[in-house]
Formats: sequence, C-alpha cells, structure tokens
Amino acid sequence: MGDNENRRVYEARVVKNFRELMNYSCKNFAQNIAYKYKKDYTAKNIEYIEKTYEQVGKDVKSLSTELLDMGLEEKRIVLIGNNRYEWCLSYFAITTGNMVVVPIDKALPENEIENLVKRSEAEVMIFDKKYLEVAKKLQEREDTNLKILICMDKTKDKEVLNFQELLEKGEKLVENGDKRYDEIKIDNDKMAIMLFTSGTTNEAKAVMLSQGNICANITDFSSWVKLYPTDTLLSFLPIHHTFECTVTFLYGFYSGSTVAFCDGLKHIQSNLIEYKVTVFVAVPLVLETMCKKITKAIEAQGKTKLINKMIKISNALLKIKIDIRKKVFKQILDNLGGHLRVVLYGSAPMNKETVIWYNNFGIDLVQGYGLTETSPVIAAETDKEKRPGSVGIALPSLNVKILDPDEKGEGEIAVKGPSVMLGYYNNEEENKKSFEDGWFKTGDYGYMEKDGFIWVTGRKKDIIVLKNGKNVYPQEIEFLINKIPYVEESLVYSRDKSNTDTMLCAKIVYNEDEIKKALGEKTEKEYKEKIWEEIKEINKTLPVYKHIKSITITKEPLIKTTTQKVKRYEELKNV
Repeated sequence: MGDNENRRVYEARVVKNFRELMNYSCKNFAQNIAYKYKKDYTAKNIEYIEKTYEQVGKDVKSLSTELLDMGLEEKRIVLIGNNRYEWCLSYFAITTGNMVVVPIDKALPENEIENLVKRSEAEVMIFDKKYLEVAKKLQEREDTNLKILICMDKTKDKEVLNFQELLEKGEKLVENGDKRYDEIKIDNDKMAIMLFTSGTTNEAKAVMLSQGNICANITDFSSWVKLYPTDTLLSFLPIHHTFECTVTFLYGFYSGSTVAFCDGLKHIQSNLIEYKVTVFVAVPLVLETMCKKITKAIEAQGKTKLINKMIKISNALLKIKIDIRKKVFKQILDNLGGHLRVVLYGSAPMNKETVIWYNNFGIDLVQGYGLTETSPVIAAETDKEKRPGSVGIALPSLNVKILDPDEKGEGEIAVKGPSVMLGYYNNEEENKKSFEDGWFKTGDYGYMEKDGFIWVTGRKKDIIVLKNGKNVYPQEIEFLINKIPYVEESLVYSRDKSNTDTMLCAKIVYNEDEIKKALGEKTEKEYKEKIWEEIKEINKTLPVYKHIKSITITKEPLIKTTTQKVKRYEELKNV
C-alpha cells in the first residue's frame, strides 16, 4: 500500500493483466465504439470507420490465434507504425497471446531502428508499409534474429505476410474450434513489453515491463481521474510511448471510451471539433502553442480587455458555486472542439499561467508525472485535488521519497511500488545504479510538500552547479524566456568563463513572423538586441547567480524527441 491509499477519489476496478482488461471491456461495453478513424483523410469523400468493443475482441482473438499457429508463443515481436487500428490490434494480440511486444518509435532514423531491432532480439516485425525496405534489409542481416515480416498494408512483396490475410486465417481457425488462445495462461509478472527509452540522453535503454506493471498503473490512475464510456479521446502522441499507450490507448479501453485517431499534428484542432473530443491527452508544448494561438486571435479582435473582465466576473461567481464559463466563453471553447472536459498532460513541466489560462475557460487540466520505467505514471493531480505547477500526489499504491534532501528539502525523487519496471534488459550496470534498497531513482530532482504534493524542479543531469555551490535549474529560467511573445523556445546552459566563475547562457529560438509583427522588418542583429533587452528585464527578477550573461538567437527549432522533449545533450554539442 502506498502513502496516499486513503485519498482515492473513485473505487477502482482492479485488473491484473491485459486478458482481464480485454475480456471485461469487450463484454461490458460490447456495442460501444472503441475506435473511430478515417479510411483516408486525404480523400474528397470522407469515410469513417468505427470498430465496436465486440469487434475488437473478435479481431484480437483471430490475430492472436494465427500468431500462435505460426509458433510464436513467447517470441518477441517488434511493432512500428502510425497510431492506427492495426497497431492497437497487434499490441493486444501479441500480449494477450503470451508473446512479448517491442514497440518502436516510428520517427527514428533508419540506423536507430536497425539498432533497436537487433538489440531486442525479435524474430517478428509488424510494420506500416513505409518501413518495408528497412524490414527486408534487417531480415537479410546475419546479426538480427528477424525471420517473419508482417505488413499492416497491402504490398506486392510475396515474402512479406499480409496483416489482413493473417486476420482472416485466424478467424477461420477460431470458427473451426481452435482453442489455443483461450487456453493461454498469462504470467502477470514476467516481461511482456520491451520499451526503449525516448533518448534525451545518448544510449536508449531497454526497459522491461510486465502486464502486472502497466495494469497496476491503470488501476491506480483510474482511482485518481475518471474516464467514462461516453468519453472520446484523441490519439495523436506517438502510441509506442508509455504515456500515450497507457493513458489513451489502454486506460481508454479499460473505461469503455472511444479513441479517435488524429490525422496528424496540423489537424489537432479540426479533429477536436469533428470527433467531439472530451478528453485530450497532450504534452505541454501542444497546449502552450494552442494557448498562444487563441490569445493572439483574441488580441487581433481587440477583445483582450473584455475577456479579462469576464474572467474576473466568472471566477468571482465560481466562489459562490455559479459557473457561467461554458456560456460566456463559448467561442473560445468552440476553438478547442466545444466538448473538451479534461486535458491530461505530462512528459514535461508546464508553466502555471498556462494551466490557469485553461482553467479560466472551464477546462480542467490534470498534470501527471512519470517515466517509461514506471509504466509510466508516478504522480498526478486528481479530479478533486489540484495545485497548478505541481505534478500532483503519488498514485495510491506507490511510495515516493526524496533522497538526500538539501536544506530546502530538494533531492532526487525515488519511487517504490507495483508499476516500477522489472529492470533494464541486459544492463546490470544501469540496474545497480538505478535502484537503492528497492527504490527506483528517477534521475529527477524535486521536493514534496507536507501534504504529499510533489514538485519537479529539473533533471539531475541538467542541473547546473555553480562554483559557489548554488544549483540552477535551467527549465525554471527557460519558462521565463519562453513567455516573451515572439520566443518559441529556449535552452539555458553554462559555460566556464574563468577559473572563478560560471557564465549562464541561453540559446533562443524566435518566431520570425511574430517578431516582424512586433518590431517590423529588421536585421537579425537588431532582433538580438531587442531580445537582449527583454532578457535584462528577466534578470532583474532573478538572484544575481541566475542571471543570463550571453545569448545566441536562431529560427531553427531545438532538436527534440518524438514526445517533444528537448534533446539537451544533442543541442549542447552545437553551442
């Protein structure tokens, strides 16, 4: 039992493996729509495809039965592709059929895909057509175990198995009385998912997760934040990533909700509207971009003063339990789809002002915090307890503590509980480094308030230690820089000035259109001078040791992972 067992907001339905999760949902939400998507979003006449829970259950059983018939029980299967029905089907068919799924990031360059397939020792690869050539090349290589290739799309290649045909073969086997799938016994505690960390540090580590790990996380999270069978979620974050996979795909399925597949990053806003999305699982960068866009539109219409006045009135009425936000801010809410009930976000911290901005219009934001190694959620705000800027409280079955806290109570965040990974695959050195007396060390720095609310102040690896022993968390200063209207993003880093001092520097990415609107057509040197004036103003609000002493400016975005975390180690090579 965790420290916050008594703070459960809802009674959770306990699931111990994906078989239990599937069986319950397919039976109890049989006629609900599990997945909704377009056959081809580029076509003139849009055709929507809908899959009921009952249909998903049948398809999973058919595909899994065929994979078992191919002798793949306990084998490792790489899964790579877009967020799509076939990906979800494959994930369930692999794991509920006692095979190991290895989800790989679809945005990786070819050499990285090759490296991870080799390291996973997988014998099978299920993929989008886009990866056909890579898959064939890997199959031919002697240093991989790859034997079987399955393409989710039709291909003329005779050596590659067709996904649809395998599904149909499996269906016939089930119709003819094949009971192998029903007889499978799931070991909740053995590795069922091998995941590679997203790589904000150099070498991606192979994380071993069990079905028990992820199901404990879903059970826990369901007693913090409620999803309903009437909810629709938009799946747009990379589905291989534990945050999207656990919260949108698996928790959505557990709850009987509908998952709609996004047509792409550019289409988020239109998809929110057309699918009547009620729950949005996002990362701060997307939420901050949407906030900036809408704020600029309000300014362009000359309505800023009016909106601010209405916010004050509405917040005053909320204190006496009168909520007028849906009516008063209808136009703004319609820009976000008009049906948005709650936004769940994680993966990186978000500034407090953005959270309050959404709250002002009646949209609930719930921040979560976690890592791939923890399946992933460690802490989250609940439907009842929120504190903007904090990452919430530890989930009910988890224990969290701060290791070696300093005089302010800050130290490394450590966690213990059923959703912590089995370990890193083939990496004893990292396993020894990452665990201390059964506690997993997250590599994140933070502190915990007396009532259990956790604040993350930065990655241990990112902290800049000055010569006077003071710690600087770069993210804290980056938040302030990113508030400059024409700044897209920034990176704060240190440079040794001499033997006695450390100089803080910032690489700043500006938005060309916005800076031109604000300052007119000028040279880059003049833009830099203007940004430097803004930095001097920020410096005035900070203690001297946190002052930025030098800046560089660019239009080029910072290098990021697919979940939009800045790859600091890559960027620091370029400064």
